[in-house]
Amino acid sequence: MRDRPFRTPLTLRAYVGATALMAPVATLLARRRLKRGKEDPERVQERRGFATVERPAGRLIWLHGASVGEFLSIVPLATRLQARGLTVLVTTVTLTAASLAARRLPPGAIHQFMPWDVPSFIERFLDHWRPDLAIFAESELWPNLILRTTARGTPLIQVNGRMSERSFNSWRRVPRSIKALFSRFELCLMQTVDDARRVEALGAPRVSTTGNLKFDVPAPDAEPAAAMALAEAIGRRPIFLAASTHEGEDEIILAAHRMMAPRLSNLLTIVAPRHPERGDAIMALAEAAGLQACQRSRRELPKVRHAVYVADTLGEMGLFYRATPVAFLGGSLIRHGGQNPIEPGKLGAAILHGPHVSNFAAVYAALAENRAARQVENAQDLAAAALLLLTDPNERLRQREAAGETVTALGGALDRTLAAIEPYFLSLAVRGN
Repeated sequence: MRDRPFRTPLTLRAYVGATALMAPVATLLARRRLKRGKEDPERVQERRGFATVERPAGRLIWLHGASVGEFLSIVPLATRLQARGLTVLVTTVTLTAASLAARRLPPGAIHQFMPWDVPSFIERFLDHWRPDLAIFAESELWPNLILRTTARGTPLIQVNGRMSERSFNSWRRVPRSIKALFSRFELCLMQTVDDARRVEALGAPRVSTTGNLKFDVPAPDAEPAAAMALAEAIGRRPIFLAASTHEGEDEIILAAHRMMAPRLSNLLTIVAPRHPERGDAIMALAEAAGLQACQRSRRELPKVRHAVYVADTLGEMGLFYRATPVAFLGGSLIRHGGQNPIEPGKLGAAILHGPHVSNFAAVYAALAENRAARQVENAQDLAAAALLLLTDPNERLRQREAAGETVTALGGALDRTLAAIEPYFLSLAVRGN
């Protein structure tokens, strides 16, 4: 909707030239990633911009969310747009997000893998899909993607945007480049006031704070038969869930289990790794710790003898959050930045987390203000906090209710986002007549 010339700094021109040289080696890269299980063999050509689906006629809105969190945040937006009669194309980067897309996108929405950021790949992708509006979630700032999309006159909007202090400081080292990229965005709709302040300082021309779309994502479902089978297997045992754990945290979880076990007869700890392919490694850690374990990816259910249940599957967190009264959120005892506490908050699990939660700082700050979550530093802290919540039903209920109230109060970002981008839909309607 803006009409101004764009200038590309020398650093960005150098990036474009360097990435153009990557095209000839893309086949070798694809083969290597296929061998490592990081690509879908039937769709790997999408990484080079070759579409595997025909483009439907009519107006097409392109939504991009790189990984699981970003993808889930835009699913309600995709649903709303699809309901308006618009064709929705959703791109993701990771295999995990693609797997979820097959189950979570509304009927009629199209999924493709995002091409690698090579000029010819992006051009091929854009030639096929010809999007009328591009909407990128969170912090996707791939230069070729941004430059090539907007060079065609396609309006580009950032939704659910975030800019951490660390990323802000990194981008400040190349001020002309980041300003040139942000100048291409029609709108930057940010999660928090701090996010908005940072992108404005980096040169974004039009910035608003609309909140976090993840608060408006419906709680994940649980397949009834699977829920019944798991409940029957667990029985009346006390349960503790460690959700979305990362490498380096599982040893801490298992140590905490061993500290709690003498106080909680027949305690079952469920470990759900962020990356399910780590399931075998967690099984080995449990064995080394002297704990009997079984593995969901092998279609096993926990028996009385099992102390640990490794939940190494995709798309079942709704099942595990519903099964447990207490959940530790991973990625927070190591310097990863923490995982999303919104789903357990909606599903009634009392929340524990480590100190490293910068990825969701505003959410955890709200939970802390309402005494709706507890921070732990190590295995001893984790064992003590989990024991308290598992043995004190009144405190557990108080914290669970506080968490539910907190995440409910923080909702509304979806409506604010749709209101902000409404003029672009009206523009598409006028252009279509």
